[in-house]
Amino acid sequence: MIVKFIDFFRDRLKATIWASYAVLAVLVVIDIVLVDKSHAHTWMEMKIPGWWSLYGFVACVLIIFVSKWFGHLGIMTREDYYD
Repeated sequence: MIVKFIDFFRDRLKATIWASYAVLAVLVVIDIVLVDKSHAHTWMEMKIPGWWSLYGFVACVLIIFVSKWFGHLGIMTREDYYD
């Protein structure tokens, strides 16, 4: 059943991407318009719309780049290392 679900969205990839953008835009608008900012803990929460989404995205990208850098330092070795 899950394979059919995945295949359904894979066959309609362009529509799936546009639907994802639309959902993201609706969520950003809801965050800007409906979320009460009066009890924010930092000035970034009050002044920057979608602050936590931006923070999460930057943190994710940073984790990916740091992991790749760390991997190239020595974790990833050549295939004939033990030969």
